[in-house]
Amino acid sequence: MSVDTLRYYERIGLIDPPARDSGGRRSYSEDDLGWLFFLTRLRTTGMPIRMMREYAQLRHRGTTTAVQRKQMLLEHRAAVRARIAELQSCLEVLDYKITHYEQFEHSEGITA
Repeated sequence: MSVDTLRYYERIGLIDPPARDSGGRRSYSEDDLGWLFFLTRLRTTGMPIRMMREYAQLRHRGTTTAVQRKQMLLEHRAAVRARIAELQSCLEVLDYKITHYEQFEHSEGITA
C-alpha cells in the first residue's frame, strides 16, 4: 500500500493516525495491519470508499454495531458473488472464441 493511500485513508477516517517512532515515522501495530489488510480486501472486491467509511464508523462504535456490520458484509458478499458469476460467463465466451480461433488455425495450417 502506498504512503499516499495510507495518508488518504487516515484523512477520510478509514484508519486512525498510527503511533510514531522516534524518527516521526508511522508505526503500525499488528491490529492496524490486520485492519489495513481487511480494507485492502474490501477495496479489491469493489466495495466503494463510501461503504468502507460507513463500515469503519460502525466499527469505531463497538460491538453494538456487529449486526449492522455483518449485514453490510452479507450484502457485499452477494454483490461479489454476482460479479464473479458475470465474469465467469464472460470467461466462457472468451474461451469459446479462443477455441474457435485455435480450430481455425489448425484447419488452415496457421502457426503463431
